[in-house]
Amino acid sequence: MKTVRKIIRWFIAIFFASTILAVVAYRFIPVWFTPLMFIRCAQQVSEGKELKLSHHWVSIDDISPSMPVAVMASEDANFLKHHGFDYKAIEHAAKRNREHPEKQKLGASTISQQTAKNVFLWPGRSWIRKGFEVYFTTLIELLWSKQRIMEVYLNSIEMGDGIYGVDAVAEEHFQTDAKSLSREQCALIAATLPNPRKFSSKNPSDYMYKRQSRILKEMKFVSDFPK
Repeated sequence: MKTVRKIIRWFIAIFFASTILAVVAYRFIPVWFTPLMFIRCAQQVSEGKELKLSHHWVSIDDISPSMPVAVMASEDANFLKHHGFDYKAIEHAAKRNREHPEKQKLGASTISQQTAKNVFLWPGRSWIRKGFEVYFTTLIELLWSKQRIMEVYLNSIEMGDGIYGVDAVAEEHFQTDAKSLSREQCALIAATLPNPRKFSSKNPSDYMYKRQSRILKEMKFVSDFPK
């Protein structure tokens, strides 16, 4: 029994030491690959599709200033105010999902939570994965600045089939770079984020244009992102 307890203690110590070290390291170095990228590549191979992974890391200084505003308007209006979790949004989503179980579940993940999930975890809805998401979200909020969280988010998020990050989607869908994206293009990209494999900023539907219009309106009420 002592041996088992010793092994458990060592496992816990190694887990905390390695995860904290990884979060500290990613405060300074680019995130070139994420677990989701490898998962998607494996899915492409298993489905007999052509392997595609388009991803370019760029500094937040080389991203259009409209892009952070667009994703905040679309995904997390209180990003600059909260400490990783938007409790009002969580309460609202829980109430709506409880009262309308027949509708598609409403999420309340913040940009910080999505960043933690994208960089350190795998897709899924299990309680175990959610627990890890809370842990990593707390770590990056403690150890990274809001600017760094946004920079990593905009570089790592899935933005199309085999496309990751704003610079890659700018090149693939608009034949430009992240810094040259217009306000309208940023809003259209942000409009895909609930499901970027279903919604396309390259061939937008009428529904996408409606979402873009709504995001453009809400961007007027979101503060410019500090650099």
